[in-house]
Amino acid sequence: MWSVQAFVALSTLSGLGLAHLHADAADTQEPFVGWTREDLDAKWGTDYGFSGISTFAHLPHSRCLQYPETEYDIAILGVPFDTAVSYRPGARFGPRAIRAASARQTSFRGYNPRANLNPYAEWARIIDCGDIPVTPFDNALALRQMTEAYTNLAYTNVPAASSQSDIAYRRKPKLLTLGGDHSIGLPTLRALNKIYGNVAVVHFDAHLDTWHPAKYPSAWFDPNNPNEQSFFTHGTMFWVAHNESLIMENKSVHAGLRTRLSGIGDNEDDDAQGWTRFSTDDLDDMGLAAMSQSIVSHVGLDTPVYLSIDIDVIDPGLAPGTGTPEPGGWTTRELIRLLRAIDGLNVVGADVVEVSPAYDGSTEATALAAAQVAFEVLTSMVKKGMSANDPVGADVRDEL
Repeated sequence: MWSVQAFVALSTLSGLGLAHLHADAADTQEPFVGWTREDLDAKWGTDYGFSGISTFAHLPHSRCLQYPETEYDIAILGVPFDTAVSYRPGARFGPRAIRAASARQTSFRGYNPRANLNPYAEWARIIDCGDIPVTPFDNALALRQMTEAYTNLAYTNVPAASSQSDIAYRRKPKLLTLGGDHSIGLPTLRALNKIYGNVAVVHFDAHLDTWHPAKYPSAWFDPNNPNEQSFFTHGTMFWVAHNESLIMENKSVHAGLRTRLSGIGDNEDDDAQGWTRFSTDDLDDMGLAAMSQSIVSHVGLDTPVYLSIDIDVIDPGLAPGTGTPEPGGWTTRELIRLLRAIDGLNVVGADVVEVSPAYDGSTEATALAAAQVAFEVLTSMVKKGMSANDPVGADVRDEL
């Protein structure tokens, strides 16, 4: 039983101890007065992989659509849209999952040995523009929202050049889109067309995505009416883009194909739209060097390219979190090596799509693969911008 005196004595000692601790803490605190921005950034501006708000690779965030004065060279843009899928939904959560999986990418540990550069610490201002708020209730409205958003962002100003040598790099901004289902390629191509004209598409996917909408049979729509809303799906968007004359014929490439077809007519339709096809098996038969060289030779180094990467090009045993899985795909390593081997292409926009994290399990394997693929694409964009052979950069240099 404690006596009253003992309790009072203990309380007094405890109070003195707490006061001492508070005094020590106060002594270690330094006021903000007199601190520079550099001081504050150095002390508080770094996140660990597991800390901080979830932006891609801890990049600075701006709601670019609300603040069009925001300047950048390359922007990450999420498009949480998945109501144009033909099988499993869930890719609306893809941008969130990819950002979370990119957490171990930081500017102070972003050096890419294969390219001998850190894309987050070079000439390019790279930011995360957040997501397009796309309606899940009306696909016609969603397509309008995405088209308007992409078009607005495509006209964003790039940062002012700090020197003449920088001007070669400061040209039109680029977007790397995190999907979302693959239908987001159509509004992107519409926006790019306004700036570059027709572009070539280098398309990594298990599926063609050039199908006529009537290949999804239905008595509810007129297959001869090209304005049907139901024609807009993640398997028909390149067909629609071809009909709108957005894609260069005889310059575009599919790679990684392995899906079942409705018949040989699917390939004939694809031929008529001017595509060249490489199957999954072609990588084994040709070898990686020959396939990558064939892609680059076919497309051309000066051609403006839209790089579109459906994560289902990877085998579902390695990337199960996707909406339309097809067994027998490439490994993550093979896809990344191919992307590295074609990094001389003039990529003016890119996407990584069809990550559906509900099917990914606890390993985050698909989201991790997508985050790494995005890192490789960013690296190639920055590396290309540093090249004296960059056709756009060369045009700017000629004007100096």
